[in-house]
Amino acid sequence: MGANEGHGDGFDLAMRLLDAQVAFHKDQLLRRESFFEFVEEEVDGLLDEAEELTLAEAVTREQIKDVAHKYAVQIPVEGAIPELVGEIAARLYNHRVNDELEVGDVVDPRRFDELVDAVADMDVTHRLVRLVLSSPVTVDACVEAVQRAVVTAVDDGKQTGGGLAGTLRGALSRLAEPALPAIENGVGRLTRTGARFILRGNSNDADEVLLDSARATWRKHTGDAVGSFRDLVSAEDVEDAVVLTFEFWRTFRETGYFHALLDEGIDHVFDKYGDTPLTELLAELGVSREDLIEEALRFGPSVLQKLDERGYLDTVLRRRLAPFYASPQFRDAVTGPR
Repeated sequence: MGANEGHGDGFDLAMRLLDAQVAFHKDQLLRRESFFEFVEEEVDGLLDEAEELTLAEAVTREQIKDVAHKYAVQIPVEGAIPELVGEIAARLYNHRVNDELEVGDVVDPRRFDELVDAVADMDVTHRLVRLVLSSPVTVDACVEAVQRAVVTAVDDGKQTGGGLAGTLRGALSRLAEPALPAIENGVGRLTRTGARFILRGNSNDADEVLLDSARATWRKHTGDAVGSFRDLVSAEDVEDAVVLTFEFWRTFRETGYFHALLDEGIDHVFDKYGDTPLTELLAELGVSREDLIEEALRFGPSVLQKLDERGYLDTVLRRRLAPFYASPQFRDAVTGPR
């Protein structure tokens, strides 16, 4: 034990004091009543100090940015993390609760109507609808769909079965084939004109049409099991979505754009709360004294009990306390400076 070796009076006293202090701390931590008092004292002491300490005094924005960049940008997203997310997604996808509950049980129809109304009333929704309806891309999509339908109809006509009607359709399709480019151009012009007219004429009612469609679709499926979504989304689709999400995140987080947004978000927090005492900041985040005590009591007793059962608690306490009793400071306190 270093300076106290020799098993003299000083060493014996150090050992007795160490044993007594370890026993005291174990009793304080393992008895529920004393642990509760310990937690209350520590939380109250922490909050008393935090009341005088602001966010900017406790940490700098540069420190927080370094931590944020480490965990958001630098930590690899390969290996266990994507695999774990994929496994959890698969379990959620196959969970029996999806088959036991109906869609209407998860989201109340009245609440859904309120949500749809709120979304429909948002200015951004109106702007997006107008943008889509007035976009040349939308008109082009309509034209391409009709032109493909014409080409498909001609191709299908050539392969029609027997019978008089089938023979006539086949003959007409073969006659139309040489003129197909001209037909496509004519159909394209007509479709483009008609699409513009229809889209422009319905631009004022589009919001209400979409709203009614969403409501009708919702009501049609409120009695279906939540798991009916599996008819549309397969387990492979979920796995692919997880992979694509991680692939996107892997590259996006390295862009200067993401770095700028991350730094700006942290700067805003410090601009708004830098001079705020930590107790007020905790309250703003919804964390109260009672929450801190509750979580300490939730995890503390069971964790400490398990550590004690395995002998870890005694080891930890002795590792932290023993160096003091082997130190010159302890020797000087007992015998006086030499």
